[in-house]
Amino acid sequence: MAYPHDHNRGAWDTRAHEGNRFTKLASEADVAGQLKRVDRMGWLGESIVGRNVLCLGAGGGRHGVVYASCGARVTVVDISGGMLDLDRKMNKKYKMDVRLVQASMDYMPELEDGEFDVVVQPVSTCYLPDLRPVYAEIARVTAMGGVYVSQHKQPASMQGDVRKSPLGYELLRDYYYEGALPEVKGSLHREEGTQEFIHKLEDLIGLMCRAGFVIEDLMEPRHGVEGAEIGSFEDRSLYLPPYVKMRARRVAGGGGESKGLRSVILP
Repeated sequence: MAYPHDHNRGAWDTRAHEGNRFTKLASEADVAGQLKRVDRMGWLGESIVGRNVLCLGAGGGRHGVVYASCGARVTVVDISGGMLDLDRKMNKKYKMDVRLVQASMDYMPELEDGEFDVVVQPVSTCYLPDLRPVYAEIARVTAMGGVYVSQHKQPASMQGDVRKSPLGYELLRDYYYEGALPEVKGSLHREEGTQEFIHKLEDLIGLMCRAGFVIEDLMEPRHGVEGAEIGSFEDRSLYLPPYVKMRARRVAGGGGESKGLRSVILP
């Protein structure tokens, strides 16, 4: 199966240029050093001062500077140079020293083994068809005992129609659908212009465990709102919860071969 790196890199470069969703820059309130703004569950403890934090697939001018404002030594990895340009802008604005690395999440050779105490990955695993090399790389760069916090698109949400029928939001794709999903228009649960892939729960959770992590907590952030406008993000989320979020810890064992594109450290 061909990997869609080039396609999705270009799509996110375009989205960054156009200021689409998930390119909202951090505000002054965001960089006030309040960890709870990005860790409402308290999964990272009371402080991350001095800890090495990897924000994976997290370009866009927000995550990196927010964690850095809390005292962490932060590296942001993203496949899109356009998204990293937004981080560079925030570095300059807030006088931060966030390290930026342009790379695919399944191949990050410039990052050292066991380099990070914390890995934070917002929704991004849907952009690659195989999670095994992704989790192998994350396991490699995470220190033993380190924490991995990730959020993923739920498979049912990826299967579902964006339009509401008299029966609700119907599933259009089978659970075991392989290959990139057909392009979508008018969806707030998927990103137009990107190639996305359904990942079964067995893969999202099972492969993470097999790579050397133990799941310590799991939640499904609630975005559904009763009485919301039909067809809205909030209405659809009542029927098809969009995300699952997990806290895991790196333990001995696991690992595996990673593959992908060569990464490059950016100034």
